[in-house]
Amino acid sequence: MKKILLIFYIISQLTLAQKTLKTDTLQEVLITYQANQLTPVTFQNINEKDIRNKSFGQEPSLILQQTPSITSYSDAGHTQGYSYFRIRGIDQTRINITLDGVPLNDPVDQGVFLSNYVDILNSISKIQIQRGIGTSKNGTASYAGSIELFSPDLYKSKKYEIGFGSGSFNTMRLFGLYQSGLIEGKINGNKTNYKRALYARISKLDSDGYKQHSHNNAYSFFISGGLFFNKNYWKLNILSGKQKNGLAWMGTYENDINCDRTLNGNSEYETDDFSQTTIQLKNIFSINTYNTIETSIYHTLADGWWNFDYPNYAWQYYNDPYYDGYSSSIEDISKNSLTSNLLGFFSNYKIEKDHFKISTGFHGNTYKNDFSETNFYYEYENTKYKDEISVFNKLEYKWRKLLLFYDIQYRSTRFNYDGDVKLQEINWQFFNPKIGLSYQILPNTIIYGSVGENEREPTKYDMFEGNDVLAYIAEFDTVSSEYITPLLNTTPEKVRDYEFGIRHKSQEYIVNLNFYYLQFNNERILIGTYGPSGLPLTSEVDQSFRTGAELSLQWNINNEFILTNNSSYNYSYIEKEGQNFTPILTPPIIINQEILYQYTKNISLGVAIRYQDKSYLNFQNDEFLDEHIVVNGRINYTLDKFQLALGLNNITDNYYFKNGSIIENRNEFGNIIDKRKFYFIAAPRNYQISIKYIF
Repeated sequence: MKKILLIFYIISQLTLAQKTLKTDTLQEVLITYQANQLTPVTFQNINEKDIRNKSFGQEPSLILQQTPSITSYSDAGHTQGYSYFRIRGIDQTRINITLDGVPLNDPVDQGVFLSNYVDILNSISKIQIQRGIGTSKNGTASYAGSIELFSPDLYKSKKYEIGFGSGSFNTMRLFGLYQSGLIEGKINGNKTNYKRALYARISKLDSDGYKQHSHNNAYSFFISGGLFFNKNYWKLNILSGKQKNGLAWMGTYENDINCDRTLNGNSEYETDDFSQTTIQLKNIFSINTYNTIETSIYHTLADGWWNFDYPNYAWQYYNDPYYDGYSSSIEDISKNSLTSNLLGFFSNYKIEKDHFKISTGFHGNTYKNDFSETNFYYEYENTKYKDEISVFNKLEYKWRKLLLFYDIQYRSTRFNYDGDVKLQEINWQFFNPKIGLSYQILPNTIIYGSVGENEREPTKYDMFEGNDVLAYIAEFDTVSSEYITPLLNTTPEKVRDYEFGIRHKSQEYIVNLNFYYLQFNNERILIGTYGPSGLPLTSEVDQSFRTGAELSLQWNINNEFILTNNSSYNYSYIEKEGQNFTPILTPPIIINQEILYQYTKNISLGVAIRYQDKSYLNFQNDEFLDEHIVVNGRINYTLDKFQLALGLNNITDNYYFKNGSIIENRNEFGNIIDKRKFYFIAAPRNYQISIKYIF
């Protein structure tokens, strides 16, 4: 795989070297991933101004949930530490997340922990959310949707910025930021035909967390530098972070919450220490007016460990009588360590001329994950490997007011495991077609429709039943003294996505209304419980579909008031073993209503009200999270070079749960003998303050 990546890189650079440069400096562009007003997919942009105004250093999921069909929760109950989100009720391992085209999902687990890059939104110039399968992406298949993050715009003016933040639960945030703006390049004191730019940001964040021993101690930095030649543009991104947490992934037993809302289901022994670094070197070359090539090579290194208190887990979740009254000691705590390396390469070629645009691209990466689990009594070690190659071709043809679009992707992956159990290499191959059209019915209004399919491989936790060690689900042969390879469910899941919508954009209104229908084969759905690695477990179902409507509306009433509404309706159906039910953690109705008031030129006030309908916690659909309403507010004040922001969360001090699970223990006859409810509580009324000085 590494040789293949190197060959493609050399070929692309040799191709670039043969072309002639023109006189104008190449602007900073991305040619592959962004949808635009005419693209017949369902998408929504969050611009830099909104990100900066709403960001206090909180986890990105809390801002993403302000858009249609997204729900989120955090382990610790407030704005810091591990947090997660779902799109249309589908979990985060089925959502593609990229930064400038670089996949951020772990290739094996397919999840993303943006908390490893604390305060990342402080360096993001734009977010594009594509709901549904959208357009082809690098990395994990866009099954429920995709989140595209874009690095800092190096063309912005020079500035220095320092910031301080404080908030509830002893939360503290510090950051410093520098942006050089474009600087004329010089050689031997003489100006040349290139420019350079540098962006750098470093952040530090501490919080005790709302729950007991759920602290978060983290820092991160983002460096982005660019060289801009006439037709040749180089950009280097380095994103790195480190965090230490008190873990709270288990949720809290209902009876314990009734005694003390801040109780943590995990024990005080359970902590972690993780670092992660992503490096990308990107080149954009404009061959001529109509032809452009974008090429990137990237590397992601993750390293860290977490502790697991099995006696606490067995008693809390499964009421194991053996651990009744048991007090864990350091000898019972297992330490799980991993070091992973992801090396990848992608190159995309675009032709844009007259009425058509053609994009063709290649992506490949290779991944290695070294894992160990040790305690006083035993030690397991294994290595997981995964390689991926994909190619795509996209065509947009515009004829008068009509745009025709197709997108075809071929993707091949392979997985292997070396350790306690012998496992034969697993291979998957997928063909993912998409087609759509849009039509401009009015000068500012278009309608669009699309249909497409995406197929994806299961995650490691899907196949390993929530474990990192394969021996836990394998039988031991006493004759050969070896584990018998278990029969893994490697069946891929497939979705067919139908999207239809209307978009309108004028000075007074911005409206996006769409309808969707997702039809699944072999869908793996959340079952409402968690494996010993802290990630939610899934189960394959026979038949399923999800359908609904989504609305995003911005009404600029006048120069003082802006009204924003992001709402969604979802109806979902699942059939498993002859039973019909609604999938868990999928509220039918979500309403986000915000009003922004520009009191003076320097002062703005915003109030956001979120209504989330009840959602089920089990397949029987007889246990659920209650509906809830949450009111948040913010005040932004600008005075010369100072910016002051105050955020108030849960103003009405509502008592509600953001997530939960039901654990049912059964006897040998299949009868329920014990049912235990676990919840992830949201923090009561809390505040955040941010002070920035820009010079």
